[in-house]
Amino acid sequence: MFRPVILLLLVLLPALAVAQNNPPSTEIRTGLVLSGGGARGLAHIGVLKQIEEQNIPIHAIAGTSMGAVIGGLYAAGYSADELEQIALEMDWPAALSDSPLREDIPYRRKQDDRDFLVKQRLTFKGGKLSFPLGLLQGQNLGLVLESLLVHTNDIDDFDRLPIPFRAVATDIATGDAVVFKSGHLPQAIRASIGLPGFFAPVMVDGRMLVDGVLSKNLPVDVAREMGVDRVIVVDIATPLKPAEDMHTILDIMDQTTTLLTRNNTQEQLATLTEQDLLLQPELGSIAFSSFAEADEAIDAGAQSLLQSPHLQAFAHPANVQQPGGNLASNRPHRQPIIHEIRVVNSGKVADEVVRSMVRQQLGEPLNTDHLAKDMGTIYGTDYFSQVNYEILHEGDRNTLLIRTSGRETGTDYLRLGLNLVDDFEGGSQFTMGASFRVNGVNPLGAEWLTRLQLGEHQQLYSEFYQPLDYGSRYFIAPFIDAEARNVEVILDNDPVADYRQQRYGAGINFGRQIANNGEVRFGLSRYWGESEIRVGDPEQPTLEFDEAFYSLQVDRDTLDNVNFPRSGDAARILWRQSEPDLGADERYQQLEVRANKAFASGPHSLQLGASLGRTDSDVDVAQSSFLLGGIGKFSGFRQNGLAGQNYNLARVVYYRQLNPGSTPLTMPFYLGGSLEYGRVYNKGEEALDTGYMGAGSLLLGMDTFLGPLFFGIGANQEGERALYMNLGQTF
Repeated sequence: MFRPVILLLLVLLPALAVAQNNPPSTEIRTGLVLSGGGARGLAHIGVLKQIEEQNIPIHAIAGTSMGAVIGGLYAAGYSADELEQIALEMDWPAALSDSPLREDIPYRRKQDDRDFLVKQRLTFKGGKLSFPLGLLQGQNLGLVLESLLVHTNDIDDFDRLPIPFRAVATDIATGDAVVFKSGHLPQAIRASIGLPGFFAPVMVDGRMLVDGVLSKNLPVDVAREMGVDRVIVVDIATPLKPAEDMHTILDIMDQTTTLLTRNNTQEQLATLTEQDLLLQPELGSIAFSSFAEADEAIDAGAQSLLQSPHLQAFAHPANVQQPGGNLASNRPHRQPIIHEIRVVNSGKVADEVVRSMVRQQLGEPLNTDHLAKDMGTIYGTDYFSQVNYEILHEGDRNTLLIRTSGRETGTDYLRLGLNLVDDFEGGSQFTMGASFRVNGVNPLGAEWLTRLQLGEHQQLYSEFYQPLDYGSRYFIAPFIDAEARNVEVILDNDPVADYRQQRYGAGINFGRQIANNGEVRFGLSRYWGESEIRVGDPEQPTLEFDEAFYSLQVDRDTLDNVNFPRSGDAARILWRQSEPDLGADERYQQLEVRANKAFASGPHSLQLGASLGRTDSDVDVAQSSFLLGGIGKFSGFRQNGLAGQNYNLARVVYYRQLNPGSTPLTMPFYLGGSLEYGRVYNKGEEALDTGYMGAGSLLLGMDTFLGPLFFGIGANQEGERALYMNLGQTF
């Protein structure tokens, strides 16, 4: 009878030994569920601050949209205080746009800003008009996530994060929820936060994914499936607004998101039990786009937990010795040594072109600041819809992998534009125009730009820009040019004639790019033209001329915004000589120098500028004048109302932004003015000389999607007054 007992003991002893060494845990496992809600989701940070303060251990996190951003960063090792600092210091308008910092984009693209064409472009692919899948590609948001989560690149199982984590997205083709428990963490979070229409979908494993709020805004069931016993649920749902409170597209988007998420949110809330804790922070009127109110949102989140009557049931000293506790202090190194750089490129240009823009040094720690700028430069070439990076850990070697996705909508761009100036006294001028740019003509990144203008200033210009090396440092650019413009001749400050000047020709430029800040060009060109009397003495003969130029042009541009700059500078030096040995009628030289410097403090911005122009011979005014007049260029005179062969001008321009903290979908408003001092004069028989005079203007400016719009009044010491409405680049 002892034999069965002995056999049973032999079977049970190993199990008893294991049980003795690993006694069953009596700790209650707590999951954290964070909902979506845009800027309202910053309340999650306040909740996390109090979770740490009250020693509430968190064993799993499931988040959707902004809940996935905050929850993913916390699960990856950031503390609540670090998240608060990130939220308060983040440039949210920049993060929620696709535009790189202007200082980072290639100089070639900066030149596009200095015409009157609207910001928005029509994209063509295969000769057909193509439209994107969202207002934004999420480029900058993706880069922010990559930078913050670079230390997780060797973790593809989200259960291996300091706190196990899940992100929820939606398959736009089926409407099904897609739960990420593995993969590339920044990509999973980016997919979860892709609000349809605003952000383009993210393609993952052949599925087109958008914001998780559409399918599972409050993923309670996802957290339970992670093995927790109870959940803390943070619901930041936006209350519905009455019709009278909806005034902008942001209000409509906010209301639409709320309507779409109500049903799935209620389904998840219905599963909560007495063991669970529901927090609904009092966020008042904070909208999903109100990132300027981050402080208030964070405080509301903190108060929601502090004021909960069930707080003590969850408070417990965190056991940081066991996996699943709050391990925010145990995180991997965020700056690995880089041993190799690879490029995976699906764009039109060669891999070497992309590689030439990456400044990371091999054998050095990852420089995330430089890398963010390099990603902006690559994206700023306009060849790609997405540019991101990842760190691959292969044994003891770390590889920086640069991924570029060619633009699905094509890389040929049409831009339309309108420049309108009205002095409200019948002195209206307008120019309509368009430019068409064919990008990526060959693997070196050649492009063909053609620009057409109609109106007071007519022009047809076409240039083929061919880089000569992968780094696009050296280039050659042949061009053709035809233009017609009005030139008013003034004697003793009174107009005596108005010419219509026509000039057409061709040439070639050789040059070198200077990083992203400028370029040097040496050119040869040949022009033929005439200036015919339009208003004035009809007996005046038509002036015909032949010109052939050597030219040297040096440009610099580091402004953060070409229309309303707050930092940086811009300068140009242009020298040219018309040379009889090349076929010109006569020799003459011209020099023009312009420089501007911008400063800012808070909503205030200031520009200091100076420029001069010189003509060194008696060549006719109707052939060789600089055109001045208008806002900031001797205000009080009408636009291009001064034609002089020589000028000096110094000015100060001040602006105050009236609505700081604007988002990419709102229109910044500015109030300001200018003070100017200078002189315009000719030599020879047509002896215009304004003498040194002061001028100034008062301005209201708006940075619209069509371009900068100014309303203003200008005056000068010559007694000239003018009202202005100017749509298009002014300063």
